[in-house]
Amino acid sequence: MEQAIVKSVYQIVGNEICVEAEDGLKVSTIIRDFISNKKKIQLSFLNVKMLTSAFLNTAIGILYKDFSDEDIKTYLSVIDIDSTDAVLLKRVVETAKTFYSDPDRIKNSLNEILEESK
Repeated sequence: MEQAIVKSVYQIVGNEICVEAEDGLKVSTIIRDFISNKKKIQLSFLNVKMLTSAFLNTAIGILYKDFSDEDIKTYLSVIDIDSTDAVLLKRVVETAKTFYSDPDRIKNSLNEILEESK
């Protein structure tokens, strides 16, 4: 069985504050490379003090656009994440799966909400 390579979010971003979507894209690019090459990656959140859904959407959520849930589960695992951030990550993943499985439905729902708020 192939050993996963551990990559530190803290080192990739260069900061303990992971809130910017642009920083999430740095992480996503690395994960994407691993999954594309069918190599396992463990993403470590050690030393990360703050996470936002914007960061997680671009770091992990966006992967569901190009990769199957099965591929992501096979090649990506997350370690050293606190329980509050794990809940946030789970919500981001569920939303991404729903969105990328039927993006038109989500867009239509958002348009309806926006129309109702006018």
